Amino acid sequence: MLNNKGFDNVNFYEMNWELKGDLGAHDPVLAKEGSRWYVFHTGKGIQIKSSEDGVNWKQENPIFSSLPEWSKEFVPEKTEDSIWAPDIYYHNGIYYIYYSVSTFGKNTSAIGLVTNTTLNPENPEYEWKDRGHVIHSMEADNYNAIDANLIFDQEGQPWLNFGSFWSGIKLFQLDPVSMKRAEGAELLSISSRTEQPNTIEAPFIVYRNGFYYQFVSFDFCCRGVESTYKIVVGRSENITGPYTDKNGVSMMEGGGTLIDAGDERWIGPGHCAVYFSDNSSVLVNHAYDSMKKGKPTLQIRPLYWDNEGWPHL
Repeated sequence: MLNNKGFDNVNFYEMNWELKGDLGAHDPVLAKEGSRWYVFHTGKGIQIKSSEDGVNWKQENPIFSSLPEWSKEFVPEKTEDSIWAPDIYYHNGIYYIYYSVSTFGKNTSAIGLVTNTTLNPENPEYEWKDRGHVIHSMEADNYNAIDANLIFDQEGQPWLNFGSFWSGIKLFQLDPVSMKRAEGAELLSISSRTEQPNTIEAPFIVYRNGFYYQFVSFDFCCRGVESTYKIVVGRSENITGPYTDKNGVSMMEGGGTLIDAGDERWIGPGHCAVYFSDNSSVLVNHAYDSMKKGKPTLQIRPLYWDNEGWPHL
């Protein structure tokens, strides 16, 4: 069962991660309920894939059949039903999925929330309930309300971090009841790059052994084999930062220790998630497969940690 970004009784380092089946995915996140694994990713209505073993994947029906009605107020120019960058978290018997409605290259965007008590479509309790608007951005704003990620700090306070380009990655407190923006919650900046355009997005924060680790993607996605995406990380003793990389460079000044920049086959890896099971962990992301004309493809790989607590593949 997924809880605090973790899996029970699964040793990721002993598994064979040579994935098979339907692997087409962009911006994937991973979950597990009972013996069944799930991936949620960008696509029409929020796409879902499932697997009985974490290796062989098949397509399931999406969460939404069309764009949520509430989103049309905040992103009126959105015409196709693709919903972006879901993030999933299991807490107190509820699965929370934050998702993005936007149009490419614009910051007229909105983040919404949908919940369920089970991930199994065969369960009679299976029902996605749209909780509506969480935060949005307009052309006049200096941030872009996409790529949401939920994290609870060590005191049990929920936070949402998000962001893409513009002024970088943001973080704010959530109300623990509504799981939406807490009243008066300040919008904090936690990472940015020094050059323009500010090619940083897709944050994902996890806690491990005294540090909050902020993973982000640098450079450009969505260009097939011409993509330049790469995954970097920094850490902080406090969830609000400052986050620094292995060399002590602030992530507000372009810092980030490289995790993966891809290779000849797997181009532009990015938009990652990290999941723990006891002392093992995996990195989940997409990359563009040069052997399949740059098709965005799911990757799940063991993520290791060195003696100083830094992650690496």
